[in-house]
Amino acid sequence: MAKSTGTSNVEKKIASLKEQIRHHDRLYYVLDQPEITDAQYDELFNELVRLEKEHPSLLTPDSPSQRVGGEALDKFTKRDHRLPMLSLQNTYSADEISEFDQRLKKFLSSSQDISYFCEPKLDGLALELVYENGLLVAALTRGDGQTGEDVLSNVRTIRSIPLRLRGANPPKLLEVRGEVLMFKSDFLELNEEQEEAGLPTFANPRNAAAGSLRQLDPRITASRPLRMFCYAPGATEGIEFKSQHEMLQVFAEFGLPTLSHGSLKALEQLAAKVKGERSLRGPFELLCQVTDCKGAISYYQTIEKLRHALPFEIDGVVIKVNNFDLQVELGMVARSPRWASAAKFKPEQATTVIEEIAVRVGRTGALTPVAIMKPVRVGGVTVSHATLHNQDEIDRKDVRVGDTVVIHRAGDVIPEVVSVVLEKRAKDSKPFRIPSHCPACGEKATQIQGEVITRCTNRHCPAIAVEGLKHFVSRRAMDIDKLGEKIIEQLVQAKLVSRFSDLYRLSLNDLLSLERQGEKSAKNILESIDQSKSPPLARFIHALGLRFVGEATARSLADHFGSIEALMEASEESLTNVPDVGPKVASSIVSELSNPQLKKEIHSLLELGVKPISSAKSRASSKLQAMNIVVTGTLPLDRDDVKDLIVSHGGRATSSVSKNTNYVLAGDSPGSKLDKARELGVPIISWDEFQRLIE
Repeated sequence: MAKSTGTSNVEKKIASLKEQIRHHDRLYYVLDQPEITDAQYDELFNELVRLEKEHPSLLTPDSPSQRVGGEALDKFTKRDHRLPMLSLQNTYSADEISEFDQRLKKFLSSSQDISYFCEPKLDGLALELVYENGLLVAALTRGDGQTGEDVLSNVRTIRSIPLRLRGANPPKLLEVRGEVLMFKSDFLELNEEQEEAGLPTFANPRNAAAGSLRQLDPRITASRPLRMFCYAPGATEGIEFKSQHEMLQVFAEFGLPTLSHGSLKALEQLAAKVKGERSLRGPFELLCQVTDCKGAISYYQTIEKLRHALPFEIDGVVIKVNNFDLQVELGMVARSPRWASAAKFKPEQATTVIEEIAVRVGRTGALTPVAIMKPVRVGGVTVSHATLHNQDEIDRKDVRVGDTVVIHRAGDVIPEVVSVVLEKRAKDSKPFRIPSHCPACGEKATQIQGEVITRCTNRHCPAIAVEGLKHFVSRRAMDIDKLGEKIIEQLVQAKLVSRFSDLYRLSLNDLLSLERQGEKSAKNILESIDQSKSPPLARFIHALGLRFVGEATARSLADHFGSIEALMEASEESLTNVPDVGPKVASSIVSELSNPQLKKEIHSLLELGVKPISSAKSRASSKLQAMNIVVTGTLPLDRDDVKDLIVSHGGRATSSVSKNTNYVLAGDSPGSKLDKARELGVPIISWDEFQRLIE
């Protein structure tokens, strides 16, 4: 008998939904590059579930509704989960939380209140730690829910995760599930380091954490500020738990990282105090046991108020039945546990229109596409620009000029284009391509093998010159404080300056020829330029803008070679003997310093009276000689001034905590560096103790 037209249409619709969901599953779970929002994904998934319920004969075992999406990558060993890593049903409001509660009571045929355990829904990468007889033997990503990737070599570098459980009698088997994430402050620092090294930045903390955990080289993972919070068990042998609350207490006793348990009343009092973007300090007593649905709703509403003050990203809360026996009785619904729900917050997103895609040229020659949009308010601020990163990102999201797009911004995180509203795209729309030639100088741009960024390699490019000059005069380089960015742009446009040395040839008449430039201001600029002629050697090296050479590496080079002349004569072999300098960085330094144009420029600067001072001569004392000091948190002085103070007394202000760190100088609201210091036994000192060291 032939299928009816109605059934045939439904079958096509289900097939289309399956294809779309599998596509988005792979982007989210495997590639960490979602194209649509969670709410849009849920709409697709819920529509599939609805159609399958209405037409059960069309439900197949391979439907996305029957399992978690995604698949393990081939570059890591695949390993099966003993118990599937399932996803949760979603709710989006207090009313839907009530409906969830009513469904459970109906299933249990009971009107009694249910005790729930509530926790923030962390926005990171799900991970399962496998401990056998107390020893960490595997670390599996979610994968497709049945099979994950074993990233143990990388997870072992996350210091908050114990390699062996604490205690004399560990269980024969304990699988622990949790989320790997990155704090917002650490994410911003990481992006600053990436940008300083001329490397691509990350779109958000989740992508940064996921990408860091999937590195083939564990040393890269080790350099990233990753954390993990554990929240659920997998398979176990030799241990049982009665409740979520008890389980987390046992996890903490084993030395596993968890969020702390607190009371709903304390959370409500905290939410009443927190205003705007004020950051909370740990320990984070954000987990809460409530006695009924009303308490779960209060928790949901309270955490939403605290959302921006948290140091990490969350997108909702998780509400679980606290009692494990009751969880077993409630069982499963398709791919999800019946006893838990992810109550999500409304996305901090807005819709706007891309008016232009501008390609900006950075000081390293990187061509970066930037979406210029109709201003829109999102996440508490007005947004008009969003980086599109590179051509691969533009192609993946298919972003075009004139498109209506969904913009996402959370807390301090960089605004990003989440997706394109294709229904509103103009028929004459054309894909955007980063130009093959530099938009500033017209020279052919190149994409270096192994990099995603297209670069202009013309050293005479005016855009590179402008950005290079802005860096050269900046506070952390030559510190010519009276030369602002607008004046630099005016000087280049007037063809008075095209290279560093031109700044030291400027006359009063040159400056007075600029629009709206008065004599007093012009004299101040010349005085500021003259005062910059005796910079510390480290700052002079940093000012040159050598690729991969940030402040810390510049200090190491200055300490090791003592003069710019010695550095210019250095070989790759001698450079690799310098702390922070590996073969790749050494090769880049030699290549840049052997460039005839840069060599000529350095000599011109020296002839014009610029005399870099060696590290030893610029020091106030040697009381911190050979000490590596890491700064974290808010201190009485600006972070840059504190670093200068450390260097002036012979120390090194390093960015990451390691076994070679002598002290961690901690102020208010310290980040993950404080945790690493405690784990490694590195001494932690206050501002007062630091001052006593240098007095």
